Amino acid sequence: MRIRAFTESDWPAVWPIFAQVTGAGDTFPYDPAWSSEVAREVWVEAAPGLTVVAVDGDRVVGTAKMGRNRPGPGGHVSTASFMVAADARGRGVGRALAEYALDWARAQGYAAMQFNAVVEVNHAAVELYRRLGFSVVGTVPESFAHPTEGRVGLHVMHRFL
Repeated sequence: MRIRAFTESDWPAVWPIFAQVTGAGDTFPYDPAWSSEVAREVWVEAAPGLTVVAVDGDRVVGTAKMGRNRPGPGGHVSTASFMVAADARGRGVGRALAEYALDWARAQGYAAMQFNAVVEVNHAAVELYRRLGFSVVGTVPESFAHPTEGRVGLHVMHRFL
C-alpha cells in the first residue's frame, strides 16, 4: 500500500468510500444525503491543506484530508480526517493515513494536531489515536446521533507534534 496526493481522477474511487462511511452514520458528523459534488467540496482540501489517498495495487482503499484546524491565532494547530473502505479495515490503512498526516503536519511546521469530533463509541479510531499519542481533552456530551447507540459524545483529541 502507498499513500499519495489526491488527484481529480481519484474522486470516482473516493466518492464510494465517502458515501459508505457517511451512509453508515456511525463515525462522521457529515450528512449522508450530501451529493457527490457537496462531498467533494468538503473533503478535498485546497492548499495549503492536502488530501491524500491510500492505494493498494491500483485500488483506492482509504483517504485522508489534513490542514489547519483554525485560521489566525489558532493556525499553528493542524487537523485531519480519515476514511477507510469497509473491506480494507483492520489492515493498517487507517494507521498509515494517520501517521502520514502526523508526518505531514510536522513537516509543515505545525505545533500540534487536534481532532474536533471523534465519536466516542468509535472504539477503533479512539484506540488508534491514543496509540499514536493523542489524548481526549474533552467530550461534548450527547452531540452525535448514533444509529444504534443513540446520542453519544464527540471527543476532542489532541497531541503535540
